[in-house]
Amino acid sequence: MTKFHEPVLLKEVIGYLNIKPGRKYIDATVGGGGHSKAILKLDGQLLAIDCDPEAIEAARERLSTACPDASWRLTQGNFKDLTKIAGKYGFEKIDGVLFDLGVSSYQLETPQRGFSFNLEGPLDMRMDPSLEVTAADLVNGLNKGELEELFKKFAQEYSARRIAEAIINARRLKPIKTIGQLVEIIENAVPRRGGLHPATKVFQALRIAVNDELNNLKAALPQAMALLNPGGRLTVISFHSGEDRIVKQFLRHQAKEGKLRLITKKPIRVSAEELSANPRSRSAKLRVGEKL
Repeated sequence: MTKFHEPVLLKEVIGYLNIKPGRKYIDATVGGGGHSKAILKLDGQLLAIDCDPEAIEAARERLSTACPDASWRLTQGNFKDLTKIAGKYGFEKIDGVLFDLGVSSYQLETPQRGFSFNLEGPLDMRMDPSLEVTAADLVNGLNKGELEELFKKFAQEYSARRIAEAIINARRLKPIKTIGQLVEIIENAVPRRGGLHPATKVFQALRIAVNDELNNLKAALPQAMALLNPGGRLTVISFHSGEDRIVKQFLRHQAKEGKLRLITKKPIRVSAEELSANPRSRSAKLRVGEKL
């Protein structure tokens, strides 16, 4: 089976979702189906969504094998369209929804997807391959100011201007089409400091921009709230500060308006045991709210 990441904070997510047999739940980012499988094992009815068709196939294989008699529907789509997707499958009233915003191990480890600066491949980074704009399009099409703003806004990259200038100078000679080309440009422009590779934040920023991740999240959270029954739980796992800030501000705003109770006053982090088994879970933060 295609390797998507092991579900992060699985025990915590399932505990906070408080699964009730026969009630309806949405996994808005099914990935390889790890969280979905756990929901189904507790006899929840499930609608599982992902924008990546390869994730859908991996989840279908996993759930068909592990939960053949459970009640689940699986569909490709973007959670920015959550209301429409839920309505299509009869999930207008639900008792829990999960967003796991991480990039999967499979996506990172598949060179042709272009997500990792450690592997050679095309500068793609599209979660949904039907999207028109790739990372290469941004790197070769944006002007210096736009590149600098992108790296600052989505990744808080301190060397954004220097990296943007280096990209502009390099692409005057030839288009930047591969991961290796971009990594070399960044490494030559910015000296490595500490353990963080100098390309880390640039790749994060490009991925967020290509997939419009932050705007999609902002669009999805109110829709999720509207679908929840009173007592239903909204659970979100984020992996970088931009995502977490959006989730935190949304939950606090809903709580201030008396629409939601904060279940997690502070984000839940992975245990030392889970971190040891899955180092990529290091930055995961889980926040949970309950609709009133």
